[in-house]
This record gives sequence, structure tokens and C-alpha cells, in this order.
Amino acid sequence: MSSRRMERVAEAIKQEVSKIILYELKDSRISFITVTKAEVTPDLKRAKIYISILGDDVTQKKTLKGLENAKGFIQTKVGSCLQIRYTPLLTFCLDESIKKSAHILKLIDEAVKGSDIIIKSELEE
Repeated sequence: MSSRRMERVAEAIKQEVSKIILYELKDSRISFITVTKAEVTPDLKRAKIYISILGDDVTQKKTLKGLENAKGFIQTKVGSCLQIRYTPLLTFCLDESIKKSAHILKLIDEAVKGSDIIIKSELEE
């Protein structure tokens, strides 16, 4: 199967899962979620959905638990929306890339502030 088709299917799954979570799930545990990426296996039977959850670790665990409980509902809705032979088995994974990038930006800001102090002290000498 062409990688271009896999990319199109992955993007369609990502969009549908996002819509379902936003508009159709009524679970109070599920909030402040962003679907960041979807990866599909070459046979289109499995899809890994990466999500970013705003909040602390307890909130993230509760949200993941809520998504796992709603997985069957989400799969059924995805299957009815997409015109593909098999409805992929969904797996939800926490995407740490946003948290890591925020941490890196914080480190860069601290390094820049530290270098300003060094430069100012060198100028005074």
C-alpha cells in the first residue's frame, strides 16, 4: 500500500477522532484534549492516536482512562464515517512532545537570561 494513502487515512482518522471527542463524548473525565497525530499500520487494521492533555499527571491518567472506556464508541463512529474495508483498532497514547518542547523553551530562556548577566558583568570590567 502506498505511503501516501496511509497518510491520507491517518489524517482522516485523526480528524474524525477529534470531532467525536469534541462533539459526541459526554464523559466528564475527558477535557482539554488535542489529537496531535495518528499513525496507521500498512494493513490499516490498527491506528495509534497520539493525544496531548492539558493538566497534571492525575488529570492525564483520568482522561486516558475515560478514552479507553469510550474506545468502542469512538471506533464505531470512525468506522461509520470512513469508507474503508476495516475499521482500525484504536490505541490512545499520550503525546509528550508539547510538554518536552515547553521544557526546552524554558531551558533556552534561562540560558539566554544567564548569558545576559555574564555579558553585562564583562562590560563593567
